[in-house]
Order: sequence, then C-alpha cells, then structure tokens
Amino acid sequence: MRLVERSSLAADAVDVAPLLLGAVLRVTSDDGVVAVRLSEVEAYHGRGTGEVPDLASHARMGPTQRNRTMWGEPGHLYVYMNYGMHDAVNVACSPEGRASGVLLRAGEIVDGIEIVRARRLTARRDTELAQGPGRFARALGLSSKRHDGVDALDGTQGGVRVELFAPGGPVGAVRSGPRTGVAGDEASCALPWRFWIEDDPTVSRFRPGRTAANRRPPVTG
Repeated sequence: MRLVERSSLAADAVDVAPLLLGAVLRVTSDDGVVAVRLSEVEAYHGRGTGEVPDLASHARMGPTQRNRTMWGEPGHLYVYMNYGMHDAVNVACSPEGRASGVLLRAGEIVDGIEIVRARRLTARRDTELAQGPGRFARALGLSSKRHDGVDALDGTQGGVRVELFAPGGPVGAVRSGPRTGVAGDEASCALPWRFWIEDDPTVSRFRPGRTAANRRPPVTG
C-alpha cells in the first residue's frame, strides 16, 4: 500500500471524495492496529469554496476555533463531536486557507476486527462495525478531544499513529446522491455530495433531513 499524496487532497472536497472510496485508513494505538477500507463518504465546502454555498458545512461562516483544521493543510483529520453524542472523522481538503472536507461515513474493517468488536459490543453483525460516522470514529478509536488535527498522512497524536493509504485498484460502481440528514435550504440539502460503493454491505442507510424528505434528488451513477 502507498500513502495518499497530499497534493491529491489539495482540491475541493467534492472532487476528492469519490477518489477516496477504497482507500484504507489505518490507526495504530496501544490496543493494536485497526484499518478500515472506505465505502461511503460525503463532501462539505467552507465559505468561499466552490460555486454553490454549502449551508450544512461547519466552515460555512468562515474560520473558527472549532473548524480550524478544515482551513489548514490538506490531509489532516478534522474530528469533531456531533450533536454532543458521538465523534465524526473528516479528511481536510483544498489548499491551506480554503476549507473543505470529506466526512468518512462508513467502511469495512480489514485489520483489527477483534479490537473493533470489543469497542462496538452492540453491533449485531460485522458489516455494522464502522457503518455511520459515529461508529466509524469509535471503531478506529478516534476522538475530537485527542485527535483533531492529526496528520492522516502518517502522523502521530494523542497516542495514535494515523496512515491513509490510496485505493489499491478499481472499487466497482460508484454512486452519488444527497447527503444523509442534511436539511434546510434547497442549495444545501439537494447537493448530491454523498458517494458510495454500489452494493457494498457496509454502506449506511440514507436518511433525509427533516425538512428535505420531499426534495430528494435522484441517485446518479
């Protein structure tokens, strides 16, 4: 496996996101090694990035203490607490000073499955171990308090080593559609910026935002 090149992440997230499908994120900690092959991702743009305002992005209003990782060097992980319930993991994209990120929504455990089973005791089957952004973060042992800003291209922080490896080859059919749970303004909820590997059992179930349920655009190939 070869590490993802930082230059390949220096584009806007909507262009980077589908290229990360099949990539492997590996985290080494005192527990051992856990690696996840990405099967589902979503793109988010910050203020001034892209042609369409992204009202669902944490960086929509500009730089803050919370979202500073998104505005920094591409290739670092933006790890945040979502609604006070669970952590979520993103890969920062775009050139430094311009924010966008790829949310890592789901994947297949390809190494360290016994470690993940111990972390995810409520999972009914192995395909659910990293299915959804909160489960994904927990499977890898990543948290907003310790690991926000860690360099995904072989960085060490908060007791873990993180490595993001490029896809090893074709991943099959890639589909795109609206992002999960995004509601509100039409320009935000209707963007087809969720990408996934067709028929992969680890991909999470789509859930529309509460005010976007009747405005869902079609899934595309």
